[in-house]
This record gives sequence, structure tokens and C-alpha cells, in this order.
Amino acid sequence: MARRGTPMADLGSEWVDDAAGPLVRPYTLTGGRTRPMHSRLDVATQVVAAESGLDPMELGPEHRKIITLCHHPLSVAEVASYTRVPLGVARVLLDDLINRGDIVVGTPTRHEGGPDRDLLQAILDGIRAI
Repeated sequence: MARRGTPMADLGSEWVDDAAGPLVRPYTLTGGRTRPMHSRLDVATQVVAAESGLDPMELGPEHRKIITLCHHPLSVAEVASYTRVPLGVARVLLDDLINRGDIVVGTPTRHEGGPDRDLLQAILDGIRAI
């Protein structure tokens, strides 16, 4: 295990256990925050990277990974899954990036008038046929 006083950047693979995964607790990634400060992020909320003009090297590795992943729109749930962090942690990290201007938020588009009844019936019929 790590020695006291050893910087985390110098520890490399010592902070990852093959069976347990990362040994860094989620609250260390979020600075102890458990909820986003400003943004209300639903699991289906779409996020995409934006050009903020700020230096991404000022961010932690998790933030930079999110920016890289979000070059194509992703849902908050997908970001949590791809970064392998709990949903609440992903929301806090995304909130940080939204506040910096590195990420922009959208909501899934909904069709006016609700879903097509014929399409839903065809899907139901197909499921019943299985």
C-alpha cells in the first residue's frame, strides 16, 4: 500500500486493485459534495462538450475524461457508466464542467402529440410473438 506523504500522482497502479477497482473514494472526486450546486441533471439529460477556451489541464483526470467522452452527446447515465463513477458523482463532476462552460446541457427531444400509437402496437405485437 502507499506510504504516508507519497503524492498520488506518483503512486500509479498502487491506487487500483484488480478486484476492487479504484481505491479513491467518490467524495474525494467531488470535494465532499454530494449534489450539484446549480444544475438539475436528470439521468436522461444530454450533455455535450463545448469550447470554453479554458485550459483543461487545470482539471482532474475524471473531468478531462468526461470532456473527451462528450464530443458526442451522451446522457448523464452514460457518462456515469463510461467513467465508472456513481450517478451522484457524475452529476457533481458534470455540474463543475457546466459551470466552467466546458459542457452544455440539452434535454431529450419529445415529439409533439405523444408517441405514435401504431408504432407502439407493432412493437407490442412483435414482443408477444417472441
